[in-house]
This record gives sequence, C-alpha cells and structure tokens, in this order.
Amino acid sequence: MTATHSEAIDPYCLREQERSALLQGHPWRRFVVLGDSVAEGLCEPVDGYPDVQLADRIAAELRARAPELAYLNLGLRGLRAHQVRASQLSPALEFTPDLALVVCGGNDAFLPSYDADAVDAEIAGMVEALQHAGATVITVGMFDVSHSPAVPEARRAGLGVRLRRLAEHTRAVANRLDTVHVHLTDHPLTADPSIYSSDGRHGSARSDAIAAAETLRRLAHHLGAARIDRSGLR
Repeated sequence: MTATHSEAIDPYCLREQERSALLQGHPWRRFVVLGDSVAEGLCEPVDGYPDVQLADRIAAELRARAPELAYLNLGLRGLRAHQVRASQLSPALEFTPDLALVVCGGNDAFLPSYDADAVDAEIAGMVEALQHAGATVITVGMFDVSHSPAVPEARRAGLGVRLRRLAEHTRAVANRLDTVHVHLTDHPLTADPSIYSSDGRHGSARSDAIAAAETLRRLAHHLGAARIDRSGLR
C-alpha cells in the first residue's frame, strides 16, 4: 500500500514532544495482551510508517519510561471471544499483570450469527478476572473495517452494523466495569482506505500507529485522573 502521509507528520499520530511527556512515572511493570489478530498484530506495511503493530507499540512506549517492564502478548489470529477467554485468560493471570489489553470480538462480528450478549459476557469475564487480580484493563472499539475497499459491496452494510454494535456493546461493558476504553469506531479516519489492509479484515501500519497513539493518550488521561484522586483534589 502507498502512504499519503508519514508517521512523523501524520496529525493523528504521536508527536515527539507529546511522546516524551506521556506516561511519565507510570506505575505499570507487567503488561499482558489478550485477543485475536488485532492483538497478535497483522497490520499491513505502509511506506512512511514503521512496521510495528499495536501492542508492541504500546509496550515500547511503556518500556521507554520503565525499562524493566515485562510484556507478554497472547494474541492469536482467528479466535472468537469465547476462544480467547478459554485459551488466554489463565496464562494471562499466571503472568500476574498490572496492565492488560483485551481486544476481541471482531471475528464474531464478521459472522451473520454474531451474538452480542454472548460476546459481552466473554469480554466482561476476562475484564473482571484481570481487574480482580489487580490489573488496569484496556478495552478497544476498533475501526469499522466495513469501510475497507476490499470488503465486497454486498457484505458492507451488514458487516458495518455488526461491527458498530460490537463497538457500542464493548463501550457499554467498559463503562460498567470502568476500564480504560479506546473508542476508534467513530474516529475521523474510520472511512479512510489508507488505514485498512488489502485483505478486507485488518488494518494497515497507519491504523496501528493511530490506535497506539489513542491508547497511550487514554492511558495518560487515566493516570492523571488517578493521581488527582489520590491527592484528594477535584
């Protein structure tokens, strides 16, 4: 794919001065990632953007402030939400994380049989278990890949409805359980073809750069709010 931007000048990516200020003094030392191909990292290369996937980008920024950070990525392509929970939650808890990223449900939403309530239950079960173990949990509503030019026109409308329902349901779970939630589905670039891969299912290196930037900003906001709470100020 050909880029119309580069990360250094992309207004939706982190600026150097922003990067140096975000997450200063963050408390996290053990970061685990659970999920499907988004978690594993299948972004398609784009000129002008380093070929570094979402979770690795987040870990690198965390590690820049805390070199001793331990990082475990359990993400695996093709898994549905119940498979992520069944195969990844136990090893994630054994890792004893203090920060976790949970991103899944997309493979469920690609199917006409998508059961939103069942996926909600799987995501909530993972979030609650991780929180009970002491981890701050990040959840994500991903870009609406139905806008990808590679998605057949006949599938586009139905897929978009399901992906947006997944995003809204995940946001509701996040609000209920108080996660650090990153809502990308209504991002200004969600209909921009440059953020999608040629397979019609995944993002490009640009989308991962943007998603990482938004995640780090949300973590910084969470960290600032937590510090205010601890100080007793409002």
